[in-house]
Amino acid sequence: MKIIIVGDGKVGFTLAEQLSRENHDITIIDTDEQVLRHAADVLDVLCIRGNGAAITPLKEAGVESADIVIAATSEDEVNMVCCLTAKRLGAAYTIARVRNTDYASDYNAMKKELGIDMIINPELATAIEISRLLRFPNAANIDTFCRGRVELMGFRIQEGDFLCGKPLSEQSNRLKNLPILFCAAERGEEVYIPNGGFIPMPNDNLYVIGEPVGLSQFFRLLGRYIPKIKTVFIIGGGKITRYLSTLLSKMSMHVTIVENKMARCQELSEQLPNATIIYGDGTDQELLESENLGSSDAFVALTDRDEDNLITALYARHLGVPKVVPKANRQNYTGIAQSVGLDSVISPKYITAEQILQVVRGMENSKGSVMKTLYRIASNKAEAMEFVINETTEHLGIPLKDLPLKNGILVALIVHQNRITIPEGSSVMRQGDTVIVVSRDHTILDINDIFRTPLLDKDRRPL
Repeated sequence: MKIIIVGDGKVGFTLAEQLSRENHDITIIDTDEQVLRHAADVLDVLCIRGNGAAITPLKEAGVESADIVIAATSEDEVNMVCCLTAKRLGAAYTIARVRNTDYASDYNAMKKELGIDMIINPELATAIEISRLLRFPNAANIDTFCRGRVELMGFRIQEGDFLCGKPLSEQSNRLKNLPILFCAAERGEEVYIPNGGFIPMPNDNLYVIGEPVGLSQFFRLLGRYIPKIKTVFIIGGGKITRYLSTLLSKMSMHVTIVENKMARCQELSEQLPNATIIYGDGTDQELLESENLGSSDAFVALTDRDEDNLITALYARHLGVPKVVPKANRQNYTGIAQSVGLDSVISPKYITAEQILQVVRGMENSKGSVMKTLYRIASNKAEAMEFVINETTEHLGIPLKDLPLKNGILVALIVHQNRITIPEGSSVMRQGDTVIVVSRDHTILDINDIFRTPLLDKDRRPL
């Protein structure tokens, strides 16, 4: 697909990196020659210097034949004008990054009046992700499917867990009545789709999918039950904090925010009347101790510096705070953080990239099965996808044990006639079902991509 990305900041570069890996024709427009030079050096993309909201750079990028234009500059208004201009010049689909909280209530009107097909707010999406983690603090990460009826959670295996050191097939007596399935495992740099012979070991990251009630029962059985979070300590008073505090207030959690800019503290105190706002340096140990950080149920680090977030998160963990969530956009920091026990590291740019990648894959496969949800898991080395089965799907009605699945593919869950099922070898897929698939080492656009054999015509000949 021909994709134009306007803005080569954190989000824009990450999108270009992810999409170029899938062999799309990518053009980046930005006003900064230095960042364009870096992108041209490390990515297989075309770079154009200019204002992405202006007609000339867009035409130079071939906007009239573009399948998607993604406006991801730091200015909301530039992004909106860019999408409006691109649409008028012939772009098929436009996506605008809009971050200002003042626009949040007007998204539908903006899409209608400006011709923007999709509006994405990385800060709001990040806040929603963090709120999920605080709602279920046992998990290192949570992804939702089927409108929240199904959840996929990652957690770290610890010494003493009953799962540790034994094949999953030997756990059947303890787990047989729970509607869950172990769908992926991460050990060091390797990612596995576990079968019955897989043996969980200490420090493995294990991913489990199922209904929320089943997952709650599993974590209780594992001895990881944590009482409901009531108090949350946040450092950094930016947009994510504003969105997150509003969400947590609705969940009856009390929020304390430390911000080092007085003007921002005053804004937050007006916008968040139920929160406690403290003017100070969130990396100051004395301040954190004086505000009794150690007695909080959760700590969230949302400053603009990844290093500050990770250091303060480690300090909060040292103080015994049950749930710690730092923000870090640098991918290499995530691995380091997880190696020292910070499992729930949040990256706004990767959350944004997931959402846009889902749209791109759906447009590539407009005539096939519908991809409703896409998540990257296991350090972005595997994917979990939700599809709706239609008449184009192969091998309907055939038991899963007889399907010619590619290696590294798992059919993790089937929803048939509104009933959620953890599939067995005898389970089948039918038209109208919702199916969740986990893939390692494969780019899946359509549910048929999970099969080894090609689609056959009526004479059983490959098409």
